[in-house]
This record gives sequence, structure tokens and C-alpha cells, in this order.
Amino acid sequence: MIGKPRIVVLDAFTMGQDVSWELIEEQGDLVRYDRTAPEELLERARGAQVLFTNKCVLSAEAINALPDLKCICVLATGYNVVDLAAAGVRGIPVCNVPGYSPRAVAQHVMAVVLELFTHVSRHARAVSEGRWSAQPDFCFWEDPIVELAGKTFGVVGFGDIGSRVAMLANAFGMNVLAYVPRPKPMPPYGPFDFAPLEALFEEADVVSLHCPLTAENENMVNARLIGRMKKTAFLVNSARGPLVDEAALAAALVSGAIAGAALDVVRTEPIAPDNPLLSAPNCLITPHVAWASREARIRLLGIAAANLRAFFAGAPQNVVNGVQ
Repeated sequence: MIGKPRIVVLDAFTMGQDVSWELIEEQGDLVRYDRTAPEELLERARGAQVLFTNKCVLSAEAINALPDLKCICVLATGYNVVDLAAAGVRGIPVCNVPGYSPRAVAQHVMAVVLELFTHVSRHARAVSEGRWSAQPDFCFWEDPIVELAGKTFGVVGFGDIGSRVAMLANAFGMNVLAYVPRPKPMPPYGPFDFAPLEALFEEADVVSLHCPLTAENENMVNARLIGRMKKTAFLVNSARGPLVDEAALAAALVSGAIAGAALDVVRTEPIAPDNPLLSAPNCLITPHVAWASREARIRLLGIAAANLRAFFAGAPQNVVNGVQ
């Protein structure tokens, strides 16, 4: 490659403003765009040997219209925004960033689980609104406070994130069930067991999703599967929005078929104003931030820079489409 390679970041704003791009910038002529609309993509990406994207979609049409493109680096673990087949036909490796977020996501999951069981924010708000001051007694509560110990925590998917969430749940004294499509070793703690998906939904007090989105599992959590959950159970999704049939979940929350849900991801992001989950009772929705601790974002950019360095050295790493 003659001269400094042109490196374009299509949606740098997703990484936040408090992290450094130095490790990538030192490897070529770096151009960063905070956001790129579909109609701006080809103009901005033209002449780039390397494209970085987080959520900006690189379709087959776009990839085939960029003759200088040699490598695609995804600033995330999920890579469904890239047409892998089209990149493969062109001999373009697509590299993702695995392993940067398990600590952050696991922390977030347990934070929302604690909120669902303990209602810390609701009670703090009651104090700030003066309702404690108006009480004749030394304490009061507006919602039942439930201990995690002895409850059953169901993990759907047992990769880096799911296994860390399971370990934290067990540390709170919870019994852990995990569903995996292929056998995995037992972890060094208990009580723990692997379970079929339907049995997990039936037995768990909390079901937490930690699996990738595929064509086969879209809308996996549908009315039938939700209908198997206890009325006192909660659903947590910090994986991918389309894993859940949102209309079915909203209906279950409205009818009281399950106790509540905590979602960090939804089908359309940002969330649509008419999403039925916005008005559903006992539904905590956060804006896709489970992954976004500063420490995790620094790790992400460090791995992405290493991916770029490996590509320039002729030995691409973390390749998800088989091109070497």
C-alpha cells in the first residue's frame, strides 16, 4: 500500500467524546465523521482502504461501489450491519471486536435486576417528593422489596457476557439455569444447571437474554414463550431488540401475565415514539447503554486498533467472514 492509507470512521459519535482515537490515527490518514446518513455514505467512504462502522449499514451495493476498500472494521461485537457475503466475494475481511463489554453489560444487568426487585429509584423519588417526611413511622415502602437469594436466574446464551452475568447472579445466592444450543462445560460454582429453553422460561424468576441475533431466533421471545413464564417473573434484554416480539411483551405486561421487564435494546433504535413498550407498566427501558462504560469503550478502541494493525501486517484477526 503506497502512502498513508485512508481510514474513514463513519459513526465516531457512538464511541463518545471522552476516548482517544490515537492508536488508530497513528496508522494512517484518519477521517472521522460523527454520523453518516445513508445518502452520505458513498461520498464519505470513497477512496478509503479501511472503513470503521458501528451501526452504519454497509450493504452489498455500497461495498461493490467502493473499489478501493480493503478492510471493514466493526466497532462492536455484532456485525449484522455488514453484508458479509458481498465483502467475502471482494476478498475484504470484516473484523469485529469481541470481549470488550462483558464486565459492563453484566454490571448493567444486575443493576436493573436489583432495581426490579428492590425499587431503589422509586423509593428515593418518594423521599425527594416528601412522602417520607409525611409518614408517622420511621420507614415506609410503596412496593414489595424482594431478596434475590434463593430465586432462579435464567440465562439464554452462555458466552462471555452470559457466563459473567450468571456468575454475578450466583454470587447473590441465586440458582442459575442456562440455555445453550451446544454443550458447554459446567462452571465451577453452584447451584447451576443447563436447561432446555422452554423449561428455563417456566422455572426462572428472571430471564436474561445474551445470545446473538440470527435469522432463526428473531422474535424468539414470542407470546407462546412469554406465556410459559411465571406471573412473578421478569424479562431482561441487553442483547438485541429483535429477539423479542415487542407487541407480545407489551400485551403480557399490560395483562399482568409477567411482573415486569428491563430492556436496553429495542427493535428500532432510537426507540420509536409509538413503541407499545413505552406505555407498558413495569417496563424499564434504557437507551442501549449496557455496553458503554468508559472502560469498555477504551477496550473496544484498543482491540479495534489491534485489528487494524494486524490487517496491515497481513494477518487479519477477529475476522468474521473467513477472509484472510
